Amino acid sequence: MTLSLRVAIVGAGPAGIYAGNILRRQVDEAGGEVAIDLFESLPAPYGLIRYGVAPDHPRIKGIVNSLHEMLDEGTIRLIGNVEVGRDVTVDELRERYDAVIFATGALKDAPLDIPGIDLPGSYGAADLVAWYDGHPDVPRDWPLEAESIAVIGNGNVALDVARVLAKHPADLLSTDIPANVHAGLLASPVTDVHVFGRRGPSQVKFTPIELRELGEVPDVDIVVYDDDFARAEGDEHAAHLLATNNQVKVMTRTLNGWRRADDRPYTASRRLHLHFFHAPVEVLGTDAVEGVRFERTRPVGDGSVVGTGEFVDVPVQAVYRAVGYASSPIAGVPFDESARVIPNEGGRVTDASGAPVAGVYATGWIKRGPVGLIGHTKGDALETITNLVADAAAGVLAEPGVAPTVDPADGDEVLDLLEARGIRFTTWSGWLALDAHERSLGEAFEGPVARERVKVVPRDEQVDLSRDGALVAG
Repeated sequence: MTLSLRVAIVGAGPAGIYAGNILRRQVDEAGGEVAIDLFESLPAPYGLIRYGVAPDHPRIKGIVNSLHEMLDEGTIRLIGNVEVGRDVTVDELRERYDAVIFATGALKDAPLDIPGIDLPGSYGAADLVAWYDGHPDVPRDWPLEAESIAVIGNGNVALDVARVLAKHPADLLSTDIPANVHAGLLASPVTDVHVFGRRGPSQVKFTPIELRELGEVPDVDIVVYDDDFARAEGDEHAAHLLATNNQVKVMTRTLNGWRRADDRPYTASRRLHLHFFHAPVEVLGTDAVEGVRFERTRPVGDGSVVGTGEFVDVPVQAVYRAVGYASSPIAGVPFDESARVIPNEGGRVTDASGAPVAGVYATGWIKRGPVGLIGHTKGDALETITNLVADAAAGVLAEPGVAPTVDPADGDEVLDLLEARGIRFTTWSGWLALDAHERSLGEAFEGPVARERVKVVPRDEQVDLSRDGALVAG
């Protein structure tokens, strides 16, 4: 049987784009044909690569270039500024496509259930990241009023947040940060940013490159504490990691390189402190954040830690929790509230009884949770698409139930539906127009550094530029 498929992918981040590219390739190799529509709730593509990664990561450009090439081939149709579950329902997609793949990621902050976490001045790291990346659905202003800030978490997001908060705004001008973000950071009175982790220096979730970047920030001293290293002495698990894991070796060498004698002064105008063996137990304050109480921990030899009963209070005026991301449910799709993922077996979405839902799939963080890097996302997509193609070949996909008055072969039927509802969707040609406009803003920037682009932030402005540009291109 020759495959002939129409597939909708929901989410135009790396997970969705990789899934579309792998699907096209597998169907081509099987001698079939596939039409792929890539739905995105934002006017622009790339998901967390555009709106969830710190702007001072130039290596991300390589990923964007790769994703751009996949979409620029023209075999995957981008339909942006469309919220599936609101502007078009899941059932309406299932009526019009042989399969629907959800690749919506994890965009919300995981909770940290300690007293005081909801005080004014306590924030989720994901919300700050969305602000400094120019996400159109967050406020333009951010309350940067604290001189001392606590960031709770020992992963790359925690380091990104701490680095951006500590970095002098002039050193971010070469990136694509929006003008409102630069102005907000310029007004920040911050002098000290503290990053806290429950485990020791050998159990951090940073990557070596993230850690090394900290030491390259101008006029920011990195401060580590001898007592934290002393607590790790004799830890068999840490010793094993140090002996067998090259990544741990590199990071341990970097951390130890920041230790200094008491008579060696810190001279920078800002400091970024790395604390280990600190478990948060309470955010202190009455009307706003005034500090954080931590219980000191110690290793037990298996990679875990236990509390020591020793408590320390660290005075700060703002707290950012960076303890992980969580996915959000989509109306019309099964959702596991405890695991915060779409339940699935190998990417095949399952219902409450564990049975597969015909023609519905998941990939990326919404499938497996917010762990892993780009390589894992590709592996996820390969597994999901391989199972989808196998299901199609076996004839077990649900037949699209489009009403008789609608021609399922008409690729513009979905666009007609959105137009009839007044949804101002965007397209790939529209993104190319918006992309060119942002680059022109960068070229026109008059300042001490050259800028490749300046992001446009307001959603309506993005949509206007995209749709007007697409019409001109057409």
